[in-house]
Amino acid sequence: MKTPKAFGLAMALLAMFFVPAAAISQAKKPAPISEDSRKKGMAAAPAVAQAAGLSCQVSDARLIGQDTKSKASYYEVACGPGAMGYVLQAPAGAPPIAYSCVEADTPPAPGQAPSAPCMLPTNLDPKLALQPLLKTAGVDCIPTSARGIGQTKTNTYIEVACQGGAGYILLASAPFDGAKPLQAQNCLMYDEADTNIKCTLADKAARLAIVDKYVAGANNGCVVKDRRFVGMAKDNSSFYEASCQDGKGYIYKTDPAGALKETYDCAKATQILGGCTLTDARQALSEQAALYTKLSKAAGSNCDVDHYALFPPKPGEEDVEMVCKDGSGAIGVFKPGGAGSQVLDCGHAPIAGFKCSLSKDTGFANLTADLKKLHPDTTCEVSNSRIVGKTDKGTTYVEVACADKLKGYVIEYQTTPKITAINAPGCALAGGCKLPGNV
Repeated sequence: MKTPKAFGLAMALLAMFFVPAAAISQAKKPAPISEDSRKKGMAAAPAVAQAAGLSCQVSDARLIGQDTKSKASYYEVACGPGAMGYVLQAPAGAPPIAYSCVEADTPPAPGQAPSAPCMLPTNLDPKLALQPLLKTAGVDCIPTSARGIGQTKTNTYIEVACQGGAGYILLASAPFDGAKPLQAQNCLMYDEADTNIKCTLADKAARLAIVDKYVAGANNGCVVKDRRFVGMAKDNSSFYEASCQDGKGYIYKTDPAGALKETYDCAKATQILGGCTLTDARQALSEQAALYTKLSKAAGSNCDVDHYALFPPKPGEEDVEMVCKDGSGAIGVFKPGGAGSQVLDCGHAPIAGFKCSLSKDTGFANLTADLKKLHPDTTCEVSNSRIVGKTDKGTTYVEVACADKLKGYVIEYQTTPKITAINAPGCALAGGCKLPGNV
């Protein structure tokens, strides 16, 4: 699961970006931008923007003001339609500092006005410049509001709220540059995380409302009782949990763009980031174990399932590792309607491409039984095995070693219609044996 880092903002924008009143006294009230301020801005600001490291082709600029005490100058620049604009702080004798218009428009404290908001015509709604950048970061978001959080030496942090209730923290370069890679992290990751970055443009409940969209898309009859953000995977897919009024629950997987990809019943979601927590997972697991017991018996097995784990899904079948109440292990290969379903013991499971890992059952007793059908007089009790490979005719070779340390055998299995031992030459005759005791 991906989690946000506990960022300690070395340079907090909201405390740092402050334009002295003497520099903006002429801009206390909204007023038309004077031609003189534009003329002075266009004369000086392009070089300041370049010195600040911005990839901005300055299309418009204005001088905001100058601080007579510190000799610092402040400019606003526009970088063309659809591009992010900036406020530039140019201290005398020091490198300039650039703030995106989202940051510049963010009040220093709730209830206060920004000290130097962007006013140039193409900068009046800077959040519009964020939508294509979010798209490149793999997020479909129409921003409804945005705020600057702060800067470190290397990153700019911006919160964005989207239509539909979702929200994101953007991790961009410092200074903010839309031409450089940025990341978009779901605000829900920060709601419970131990970090000094929090999303404040909407509340958690509004962000979690997106779960209802996924429930409707899954069309599994769930009437939502409660919602939870489960987490994100390394591939940027997200997982959400919903508990339902009927007592059931589901986990919904979405792709990085927010589209629903898969739905998991809570009884089958134990391997997904800790599984479900909003529903009675024990009851769901017990009911599912009973179902697998029923399916196993229908497939000819006596496994009374105690617990289980699912293998990655395959089209047309459900593959389940099961631990039976007597301690034995098995692999269930269940198909719709039951036709073609089978239950494999742990000794034969590797022949079908599976491996038991939940139980201590090796299945060697079953391989011993196969061997003694072909060699009734053998004293070999199988103590180890390995898959050798398949033959051109579709059979599979399994090398087995013996507990008495005598040389073992290579058992040949046909795999259809069911796994059956058909031949078992000794290692001395078969050749190619590699297990200890067989070489």
